Amino acid sequence: MKLEHLERAFESIGARFQVTGRIRRWPRAATGYEIDIGHDRRGPFFALRGDEASLARVELALLNKEKGDRHLLLLIKDRAAKRKDRFLCGHDEREWFVAAVPGSACTVSQAKEALKPPAVRNTQARKGLSPRKAQSRHNAAFRRQGEWFFVPVEQPLTVDPKLVLRNEPISRGNGSKPHLVEKLFRTGGETVFVCARHPNGLTASQYERVIRRDPAAKHWRWQQMRRNPGVFAMGTVRHPDHATIVLPEWCEVLINEEHRAP
Repeated sequence: MKLEHLERAFESIGARFQVTGRIRRWPRAATGYEIDIGHDRRGPFFALRGDEASLARVELALLNKEKGDRHLLLLIKDRAAKRKDRFLCGHDEREWFVAAVPGSACTVSQAKEALKPPAVRNTQARKGLSPRKAQSRHNAAFRRQGEWFFVPVEQPLTVDPKLVLRNEPISRGNGSKPHLVEKLFRTGGETVFVCARHPNGLTASQYERVIRRDPAAKHWRWQQMRRNPGVFAMGTVRHPDHATIVLPEWCEVLINEEHRAP
C-alpha cells in the first residue's frame, strides 16, 4: 500500500501517520520496527519507527476502517521473517492509542474482540449482549478503562479489610501511565523472586539454583512478588487519559490480550 494512501486513511479518522527511522525504546519482538504515538508541535501522531533495512522489507496494508468510531486496523507484513503483525489504531475517550492484536482479525470489530480476555468474552456471551453493546465501555458484563476490564464477581467475595490496598496503582508496565484503584485485593498466584537481572521473576526452585551457582547472587536486591494473582477492585478507578469509573461491587481485574500478539 502506498504511503500516501495510508496517510489519507489515518487523516479520515482525524489522525496523522509518519514513518521515521528513530526507535525510541526497542524493536518489539526483535522485528526491527515498532508503532507508537509520537508528538510534535502539531500534536500527537501515529509513528512507524524502524531502521532502514527493517522498514524496507515490510509491507503496510489497511485491513479495515471505522471512520465514525475513529479506529482502523493496520497489517504489517515482514516478507523476510514471514510474519504478519496487526495493530489496532484509534481514539479512546481522550487520547490516541495503538494496540498489537493477537490472532487473525480482519476488521476493527474483530480486533476489539480479540483483545478481550476469555473471561470477558464468556461473561458477555452469558449475558446475551448484542455485538454493539459488547463493544461499549460499560455494559452488563464488564466495565472497561483503557486496557483494563473489570468484571463483577458472580459469587459474593469475602475480603479481609486488612488485606485491601488503598489507592493502588495498576499498570501494564513498560513505562505506561498507571491506573489508580481506590480499593484493590490480590489473592493466590505464584511467589517469584525479582531483581534487575531477572525482571520477569524466578520461581523458588529457579532462585535456589541461581544462588547455588553463584552465592554472590544473594546480594542482587531481590524482591518477592506474586505472579498471576487473582486481582479484584472496588470503588473509583482513575487515569489521566480516561473518565473516572466507579465500581459499586467487587470486580475481577483483567488486562487485555495485547501481550499474546506475536
